[in-house]
Amino acid sequence: MKSDRRAFLSKTAGMLLSSVTAATLAQNEVLAQTVSKAQRASTPLPDGAISRVASVNGIKLHYVTMGSGPMLLLLHGWPQTWFAWREVMPRFAKQFTVIAPDLRGNGLSELTASGYDKKTIAEDLRSLIEHTGAAKAHIVAHDMGGKAAYVLAHLHPQVVDKLVLVDCLVPGSENMDALKGGAWHYGFHMAADVPEMLTKGREREYIRAQIMAWSRQKNAISEASITEFARRYSQPGRMTAGFNYYRALREDAPMVATLRGRKLSMPIMTIGGQFGVGTKLAEALKDEATNLTALIAEDSGHFVAEEVPDFFVEHVQKFLLGRVLINRSADVRFAPTPTAFVQPQQRPRWAKGTIAEVVATRALALSATPKRHAPKE
Repeated sequence: MKSDRRAFLSKTAGMLLSSVTAATLAQNEVLAQTVSKAQRASTPLPDGAISRVASVNGIKLHYVTMGSGPMLLLLHGWPQTWFAWREVMPRFAKQFTVIAPDLRGNGLSELTASGYDKKTIAEDLRSLIEHTGAAKAHIVAHDMGGKAAYVLAHLHPQVVDKLVLVDCLVPGSENMDALKGGAWHYGFHMAADVPEMLTKGREREYIRAQIMAWSRQKNAISEASITEFARRYSQPGRMTAGFNYYRALREDAPMVATLRGRKLSMPIMTIGGQFGVGTKLAEALKDEATNLTALIAEDSGHFVAEEVPDFFVEHVQKFLLGRVLINRSADVRFAPTPTAFVQPQQRPRWAKGTIAEVVATRALALSATPKRHAPKE
């Protein structure tokens, strides 16, 4: 009976779209309809957005898409899902075809036992871009999504148009030693079985505590959003998948070490939260990116897109569209040429030479600001 069903689906799909493998198309359409119904019944989509599933790199990847124009891929981090982008998606959709996937093992994407190393995640993303029919895409990526996007840019630069990395760190550059000001959660998440045992039945409490700890604007991510994230992660195996992104850092660091020093030729923007990673991300990329624009999101923590959405959307749009921006309300000026963030009277040594400057007219010297948490990423 299965053979008859496959033959029937293959014949039908072939009539609809002969250029695509019929069985794959039919399977994707069935899955997309199923996920879409479940998603709309419980998770509101932005107006005009649709929910789909793609077969990529041997797994089923769920994503939400809307808009038209050049492809813009939005990549979430932990402990979030595609839902993290729901407020900014309609704004980007005016100029781009926006695609916000649930990364492997997260949200409604397929749960796998392995494959959480960033090289594999990068291949998931490359395959997703190929699945859409686009030759390349703009990538905007946060947290763990940013780590994967960095690897994607190195391994598959031909599919990356412009890259925006938001409050994340390059794999291997994280400070995981809490005794030296590092982030304690790395070791906790990387431990075998223990984080699952201690967070079981308390997923929402733990996720909320993490989000609050890494946010400067404590009300930026609503309680309803936290409930949505927790609902997805509390499903069987989903917290393990989230922790596996951290456990895979043991593999990521030596792999990325082989990439360090290679040049990244696509235009790159880094946005660090003032109370997040700050300038660390830009500093890590200064010798690799040949066309770097670096910004600090003032009065923001780790979740820049939610904490300062107007700043985030405006600067990302201008960067992707290649326009010069003078934004006096944000007191930041930059151009789409090789740039580096410069704090007033605290010029980093790496900003010397021919590098153009990004000038912040307010004093953002970190030594003069309240004490920050160690960067989440």
